[in-house]
Amino acid sequence: MSDGKPAPAHPDAVISGDTWRFTVLSERLIRLEWDAEGRFVDERTQLVVNREFEVPEFTVTEVGDGDGDGVEITTSHLRLRYSGGPFSGSSLSVTLVRGGTDPHYTTWRFGDSYPQHLPLRGNLFGTARTLDEVDGACPLEPGILATYGFATLDDSTSVILTPDGWVAPRPSLGASEPARDLYLFGHGRDYAAALADYHHLTGPTPLVPRFVLGNWWSRYWPYSDTEYLALMDTFAEHRLPFSVAVIDMDWHLVDIDPEIGTGWTGYTWNPDLFPHPERFLGELHRRGLAATLNVHPADGVRRHEERYPEMARALGMDPADGVRVEFDVTDRAFVDAYLTHLHHPREAEGVDFWWLDWQSGGTTRIPGLDPLWMLNHIHYTDAARAGRRPLTFSRYAGPGSHRYPVGFSGDTITTWESLDFQPYFTATAANIGYPWWSHDIGGHMFGDRDVEMAVRWFQLGAFSPINRLHSANSPFATKEPWSYGPAAAAVMGAFLRLRHKMVPFWYTAAWAAHTDHTALVRPVYHEHPMVRDAYLVPNQALIGEHLLLAPITAPGDPRTHVASVAAWLPPGAWVDLFTGLRYDGGRRLVLHRPLGQYPVFARAGAVLPLQADALADIAANPDALELRVIPGDGRSTLAEDDVTGVPTLADRRQTVFTQRLVVDADGAAELVLTAEAPTGPAYGAPRSVVVDVAGVASVAAAELRVGGSVVELPRAAQGSPHGDELLAPALRCELGHVDLDAGFELTLRGARPIARDTTADAHALLAAAEIAFVAKEQAWQAVKNHTGLALAEELATIDLPDDLRGALVEIASGGAVW
Repeated sequence: MSDGKPAPAHPDAVISGDTWRFTVLSERLIRLEWDAEGRFVDERTQLVVNREFEVPEFTVTEVGDGDGDGVEITTSHLRLRYSGGPFSGSSLSVTLVRGGTDPHYTTWRFGDSYPQHLPLRGNLFGTARTLDEVDGACPLEPGILATYGFATLDDSTSVILTPDGWVAPRPSLGASEPARDLYLFGHGRDYAAALADYHHLTGPTPLVPRFVLGNWWSRYWPYSDTEYLALMDTFAEHRLPFSVAVIDMDWHLVDIDPEIGTGWTGYTWNPDLFPHPERFLGELHRRGLAATLNVHPADGVRRHEERYPEMARALGMDPADGVRVEFDVTDRAFVDAYLTHLHHPREAEGVDFWWLDWQSGGTTRIPGLDPLWMLNHIHYTDAARAGRRPLTFSRYAGPGSHRYPVGFSGDTITTWESLDFQPYFTATAANIGYPWWSHDIGGHMFGDRDVEMAVRWFQLGAFSPINRLHSANSPFATKEPWSYGPAAAAVMGAFLRLRHKMVPFWYTAAWAAHTDHTALVRPVYHEHPMVRDAYLVPNQALIGEHLLLAPITAPGDPRTHVASVAAWLPPGAWVDLFTGLRYDGGRRLVLHRPLGQYPVFARAGAVLPLQADALADIAANPDALELRVIPGDGRSTLAEDDVTGVPTLADRRQTVFTQRLVVDADGAAELVLTAEAPTGPAYGAPRSVVVDVAGVASVAAAELRVGGSVVELPRAAQGSPHGDELLAPALRCELGHVDLDAGFELTLRGARPIARDTTADAHALLAAAEIAFVAKEQAWQAVKNHTGLALAEELATIDLPDDLRGALVEIASGGAVW
């Protein structure tokens, strides 16, 4: 369970009286405790695992009538005032002496509430336990970030982790005067610092296995082993890559004697569907798929289960009596038997991790203990035995749940409203340090069949932390791409392949979440906290180092086959990942995309590390790298490890890419891409490397240096046009097998951007639109004859749907990559 060690703060950070204790953890994070009996907690809790911070500078002044209970504590950023007695709005306050941004609210007072008028004012929220039965939006729990600059975490009732490695209620729980244990975050709008302190306090986000980052196939359906394997083979034939096979609850016996309950809980393979489980799981592994089984543990273990006798005997019961073994996550003997007899044998057969589908309440016999949190804790801890990299798949159980990835958001309703809520829900979870949500991509149940919605959901899934396709047991609700028709299937398949190509990018982002506390998908205001516009695009998200997502979550116009979304581009230059068009940032705009495209932008200067072969095994580091270069000045990283066990920072191998672009007066450019020698363990063997420079048509010369020495490149490898099924056209330079341990430098001289063909792009849009031919012809002539404001004015006189007019202006406004 845990090592049982306490987690006290440094003594020099503590100021206390008989019934109160304040701990200055950092210059902007203070712990606030009050207990009538003076019983303070130094143990780890469900939420907090580390209070050992470097002691900041602060001053303490006694205030009040001299009884020793009045105190003022001042750091470089905060001033705490306490006048004694139980915490109240009049006795305890904390003021931001630096970092305040709201003219009316720079002081937090215990028990007070503050205006909540998002998107511009209030607590910025965190996440929620589940999206079960939610159609559209649902209320979210508070996060640790707020526009006022202060927020609290309440740890007053959570369980403590005891010296023997188990859990116990807080000593003062149930007292006539409730004890208080709060953490005040007063970081202003320095959101990165707030999240760094939060993770120092509650623990880092663990590093997930690489296979988690591919596509997951999941369906609530009574597959047999032969049917499931045949479907995986059909996916392979269609070049649709998957890395995780989810087997929902029909893997176990579900048709059981009604006298002993329903078949919702089960641990015994259904022999009619899976006569040879170990062989079945082995075949999944042979196909490069990790396997997870669904389990609803609430009904305990009943007499029909294969492992019932062992469970009964382990708990001192006579199996002959047939009495149910009740589920009791507070009973250490039960938990030991539950893991040893029900789960470990299945893992020995080949189960890689468990889908813990808990839907049965939040209370146990131990006050303050949520059974969901306890399940997540025991399973994640158990999964780490024998040095394995642990993994669970379960619902969110409150702050601190980031320590138990991955999160299952529940049974999604298949509607546009649900699709519209998911980007916001995913990104906002970063405000409570929870980066690993997995949604039912495409929707789970109810709703209507809508091909456009399904495609847009697949596109969002490709840029979500986890991409898990899922659906209910309706014969009409399946997610096989071919079931949506050839045009939609082509788009869906391309985005599934792109997801696997992007695993090196996603794994680098996973390392950043682990070490730097930067969520893979996060709100735009995390990087632009003082910019008003950043708060006005709640569905928009930053992804990894350099991507910006503006998801389309509403249907397009059936006449134009174009959908739109309002967006804000942060300052700087941004390049559309799929069209190659360059956009100047620092402005709001409306983006328009046909079904085959999606608004995802890369910063100019970014280098995106990709896996060259979308169908190759993603669980291992790729043998062949594809570096997609977005021309500009910038710095990017690639993080890897040996993919085994639980790596430490010393095990991380990190390569830094820098890019420098100099454009001459005649429009030609010199682009220098440098890959520094990696830090950490060596790569060992050379790897195949191709460099795709987005939006570049040609170069006059290319020079490659590896370890400082010039490497002769064949002329054919010095740059040729390359077309990807999704990504923007690029110039490809094939560097061959490169010793990345030595680093390399690629210099492209006389580079020329791809010339814009605005009229061709406009023609494609107009040709697809189902509108009058006269209007099409007038619009096309306008695009050919005008630019800028004149074009917009001319198009305004033509009878066009608004989104088509906007799309034409956007096409005409987009620029070449430089």
